[in-house]
Amino acid sequence: MSYANNDEVRGVLIQSGNERVLLPNATVAEMMSRVPVEPIANAPHWLIGQIAWHGWSVPLLSYAGLSGHGHETVTTNNKVVVLKALGGNPDMPYFALLTQTFPQLIAVPRDGLLADASEESLPAGVHMRVLLGEQSALLPDLDAIESAVVSALAAAA
Repeated sequence: MSYANNDEVRGVLIQSGNERVLLPNATVAEMMSRVPVEPIANAPHWLIGQIAWHGWSVPLLSYAGLSGHGHETVTTNNKVVVLKALGGNPDMPYFALLTQTFPQLIAVPRDGLLADASEESLPAGVHMRVLLGEQSALLPDLDAIESAVVSALAAAA
């Protein structure tokens, strides 16, 4: 029995600032809410702090703040998506994104993932903008985000 249809891409849709962000389902480790956040001294505004998760100190960032498409603040009712870092850094196997809404699991037909070429240049941490039906969403550049987090943590230390 096959759970995944090769004709569709499974993703997790989150709200970040004033944009919707489509994350690859395979990179999502866990979704949580009401997570205590420990600030990081001397970190850039988009690196909100770190959270404790399964024995790891996981950096938490505002994707909206990094890519410049809005402002997000940590509230007592915050929602967090923990992502697997793909860069192979043993000191940072995970990082987390703040989100304003509960993540929504979606399946997108492969031929339904259309690039939106309306922008001349894309913001930091954005791989491409795609159209999902009538609305657009950002596909994050996870490698660039991971590199930015590693650099910011090194600079703040």
